Amino acid sequence: MKSAQELEIVNLAQLSGSVEEQYRNVVVSTVNESCLRLAVFTGEYQWHYHPTSDELFIVLEGELLIDFQDRDTVSLKTNDSITIPAGVVHRTRSNVRTVNLCFEHTDADTVFV
Repeated sequence: MKSAQELEIVNLAQLSGSVEEQYRNVVVSTVNESCLRLAVFTGEYQWHYHPTSDELFIVLEGELLIDFQDRDTVSLKTNDSITIPAGVVHRTRSNVRTVNLCFEHTDADTVFV
């Protein structure tokens, strides 16, 4: 457990603003058995699923498209969120610079399809 001297404030706008790469995904914090990731990207990620972990997305900036193997694509805009259940095949993509948060188990396995 961290003491008061070890507490860290992370400004998400500053963190995302410092990203110059087309794709960057960083762990911002860990909470119990889960982690909060910040992703900044344009383009698409590979088709995949997480066998034992749900995945929660929250869009901070841009538009996040999530394609599914067995259902229609969803479009998330700023302040939208969605939870992808464990085992659901999906991929994320964006046509514009997109910043999103992702919550998942720290040790979540990713299986690429």
